[in-house]
Amino acid sequence: MSKRARVDAAAARLRVITTAGDHLTGTDLLGFTLDHAVTESGGLGGMVHLRDPGGRGLLLAAVHGLLRTAAREWREIDETGPTAPARAVARGVPAWEPCRTVEDRTGVALPGGGGLLAVPLIAPEGTAGALSVLAATAEGPTPRQRAAVEALAAWLAPRGGGLAPAAPDSVSRALWHMGDAFFALDRAWRITFVNAEAERLLGASRSLLGRTLWDAFADLRVDLAEPGLQTRCRQAVDSGVPANFKMRWPTNQRWYQMRLVPVPDGLTVYAADVTESQAREAERAAAERSAAARTARITELTTALAQALTMRDVVAAIAERLLPPFGASGLVIQLIEGQAIRIAGAVGYPQAFLDRLDGSPVAAISPVAEVYHSGKPAFIGSVEEYIARYPLMARLPAAAGKASWAFLPLIVSGRCIGCCVISFAERRHLNGEERGLLTTLSGLLGQAIERARLYDTEHNRAKELQRGLLPRALPSLRSVETAARYLPASEGIDVGGDWYDVIPLSGARVALVIGDVMGHGLPEAATMGRLRTAVHTLADLEFPPAELLTRLNDLVSDLGESFYATCLYAVYDPAPATCTFACAGHPPPAVVPPGQPVRFPDYSPDPPLGAARPPFETSEISLPEGSLLVLYTDGLVEAGTRDIDHGMSHLARALSGAVSRSGLGPGGQNESLEHLCDDVLAELLPDKQLTDDDAALLIARTHAITSEDITTWLLPEGPIAAREARDHVRDQLARWDLDALTTIAELLVSELVGNAIRHAKGPIGLRLLRSEKLICEVSDASLTTPRIRHASDTDEGGRGLQLVAALSQRWGTRYTSAGKCIWTEQQMP
Repeated sequence: MSKRARVDAAAARLRVITTAGDHLTGTDLLGFTLDHAVTESGGLGGMVHLRDPGGRGLLLAAVHGLLRTAAREWREIDETGPTAPARAVARGVPAWEPCRTVEDRTGVALPGGGGLLAVPLIAPEGTAGALSVLAATAEGPTPRQRAAVEALAAWLAPRGGGLAPAAPDSVSRALWHMGDAFFALDRAWRITFVNAEAERLLGASRSLLGRTLWDAFADLRVDLAEPGLQTRCRQAVDSGVPANFKMRWPTNQRWYQMRLVPVPDGLTVYAADVTESQAREAERAAAERSAAARTARITELTTALAQALTMRDVVAAIAERLLPPFGASGLVIQLIEGQAIRIAGAVGYPQAFLDRLDGSPVAAISPVAEVYHSGKPAFIGSVEEYIARYPLMARLPAAAGKASWAFLPLIVSGRCIGCCVISFAERRHLNGEERGLLTTLSGLLGQAIERARLYDTEHNRAKELQRGLLPRALPSLRSVETAARYLPASEGIDVGGDWYDVIPLSGARVALVIGDVMGHGLPEAATMGRLRTAVHTLADLEFPPAELLTRLNDLVSDLGESFYATCLYAVYDPAPATCTFACAGHPPPAVVPPGQPVRFPDYSPDPPLGAARPPFETSEISLPEGSLLVLYTDGLVEAGTRDIDHGMSHLARALSGAVSRSGLGPGGQNESLEHLCDDVLAELLPDKQLTDDDAALLIARTHAITSEDITTWLLPEGPIAAREARDHVRDQLARWDLDALTTIAELLVSELVGNAIRHAKGPIGLRLLRSEKLICEVSDASLTTPRIRHASDTDEGGRGLQLVAALSQRWGTRYTSAGKCIWTEQQMP
């Protein structure tokens, strides 16, 4: 760019600047001119000094870009002194002075290594002051930059110099008619000027001028309304930094935006009435807070609905997070099933009202039917509007205690499944934003409700499956009284693999079983069913506990490497009052003898089924009359917050406390066992909620067979044994008053003893037991198992066991440590 072009560009820029500042007056004019003078000259900062009519020299009227500490030293300048501003005013021509000489000559320092260019402000009435620019270099501004500063000073001076003494009347008149309140203070805090608006705040100017600001505040009780106002004024003057804040004026209770501007000879105060804008801001802030709170609630609702599983969870989430933001008081979820409207959940309604609605036909004229058929929401703002639209349902609003409603369609995959009714206790006309928000949310509610409905359906099916896999009822036996509980896990709909069983065995013995298939789901439930069936089959074959677990381990191993299960199989024999058990990875049983503390038998645990290597260890414990044998799964004693050892200790304490409270006595024991189960669960699981595992509990109270109910004989070898056996049976049944069973019992024992004589070896024993049934047992030392065979018409034998099977209610064979035992059962009269 040529020199001439740069000159023309600078001139054009100055014309733009001066044109933009034509409307400015007072301090705004001074600041505007100074800002552009510094910019156009590339300076670091600048000052404007004006002559003081009181003769105090040159006073600082405006400052730009200088540190407060440096500017404070230039508040007053001796008009006859050596500084550049003083020389410029005295001589009427620009003055330049390098900064390195300023401190030497005046004791006043300026930042940087440049210099100070001072240009006089020459008005028609005389020199009013000086405009000074701090140059960045000691060589001073370029001729072009210097010319820009001089041009701006020349433009400023004829306009009155801002607050220059040459134009005090015009400035005062302008300030007097300002729309904002304005008053000025000198350094002694005396009021020197009050405009018309300020008079409304402080009082008439004639009584105010010359008084201190603090006296005026005291009369108006301003300090009581705004105790920190005096401190703010003093801080503004001391720091030289303007202050802005809002306050409510005590005389008229209106809000003002206060601006405290320190000037060289005191302080100026501007007060702009912002009451209306403050009210609008308060309304806007309240609306924003309300919107933010509503958004937060909706976000919480979205999160809660995403986590809700059951219909009860969904209804609770909607009631807690959607009703409060809208001020609603009631909620009803109505689903369409066939041609009927069903209540799936409700909050804030009498039960009688809900019963009245449940099952109503969808074909009837009603808001729910209208929403269902149209797929569009309906908003009713008053009872009168409701009755006018649905005259046949005029009694419902009073019965429900509601005055306005929002009926929202629940649409899932393009079809309406029902209606969500949000109601209000008072008249409520929802605005467009609220209606739009509820309509939008109805889609979210529909998805969550449909998901919960499907979950509830699957969960009910899973519970039915679980109930089908567990025993429907425990058998009533004289040897043991039993009670059991099963608690499913609360998370997910998968069934668990915990099970228990009570299986009657021969000889009045009872098998007590508890197990746990690891994992959850239909495969695990199926495995549990297979294991339970296998245990029944093996128990009927009279396998002892260790051998039964060995067979069961083979079954689980054949299922694959991903299947494992724990199991405890115990056999209680009431004759010697002992319990023999074996465990595969399962916690040991708890034993509570009468009047004694809870104990856990010592045993070496074997690995779970599927990972174990037989043989399994067998343990035997003695159970005095009335002892409690407690079997449980690990879900009852083990959780994420406690290990199994602490859980077993907790179980022992729970059992001890429950037994002492139950007062188990000779009568009503079974009912007491039911209460005992409930008490133990209440102690171990107060809320009956299992988050990640199901649990099973089986409690058995044992009863020994007394000597009056059991008789044993050793029979001689040879044919005479059958006759002696018949005699023993006849005499014993007579003593037991069971003569009605004598004939069949004699036939049965005669056949069993005859078979032992012909096909077995060793001593032959006979035992009669009186329990739920009459039990006859014949034992020998042979391990050969008798079996029924079909004899032909010409065979002389082979029909004995057929006769035994026909005459007895049940019969079978079990192995003993000395051989085998063949037994029969007869129904007691």
